Amino acid sequence: MPNKSPISQEHLAYLRSKKVYKKRVIAAQILLLVGFIAFWELAAVLRWIDPFITSQPTGIVRTLIALHREGSLYRHIGVTVLETVAGFTLGTLMGTVIAIVLWWSDFLAEVLDPYLVVLNSLPKVALGPILIVWLGQGMRAIVAMALFVSLIVTILSVYTGFAQVDENKIKLLKSFGATKWQILQKVILPASVPTIIAALKINVGLSWVGAIVGEFLVSRAGLGYLIVYGGQVFRLDLVMTSVIILCIAAALMYQLVVIFEKKVLKWQ
Repeated sequence: MPNKSPISQEHLAYLRSKKVYKKRVIAAQILLLVGFIAFWELAAVLRWIDPFITSQPTGIVRTLIALHREGSLYRHIGVTVLETVAGFTLGTLMGTVIAIVLWWSDFLAEVLDPYLVVLNSLPKVALGPILIVWLGQGMRAIVAMALFVSLIVTILSVYTGFAQVDENKIKLLKSFGATKWQILQKVILPASVPTIIAALKINVGLSWVGAIVGEFLVSRAGLGYLIVYGGQVFRLDLVMTSVIILCIAAALMYQLVVIFEKKVLKWQ
């Protein structure tokens, strides 16, 4: 069995430099975050800013502890996460399936194209009251809002990715007598994996927006409910705490998509 060729010193030096660079980036990110939090707290203590309006890190920590002791913190987080994940999953799956249908039928794609463009440009918040009337004042309306916000974008982005697949590969399969299903399975979907992953990344933010907007309109629990309630009773610490939790949850969800992307690309 032949021996593996040893890694050159230049390549090892390059790998070490990449690791050092990555550590420097992470350190700079942490330093920037810590510096921002420290400056925010200092500015509030020295009254450079009004802590009643802008809140402050120690106030947010106190609010988190109070919500934890009340037992309502995790319930509100769980409700919003459930609504967001449901809208995200349904929007991605349905959008991809509809994009496949449009790719399959050129006639249907041309018929629906102007309607998709109009729906994409329509402010989705305007449909909130309609969804509430149709689906009632509950989680279904909020999930529907998160779904609808991400659905049209998924359809357009994935369908555009399908249309940009190399025509020569498709012609080659057709010359061998491949069916449309075989072309979809062997060429279109594998070549469009980066496009679908990009749609997933976009849908992370859109799904959170849809869920929070839905909770603004009609909810009895969730982070959006806490934001609305905190604004109504002028508990801005509660508002800022909810916003910080949203940032952390959205970042974690995005990182899960990134991990999924790495595994899919490695499998390919």
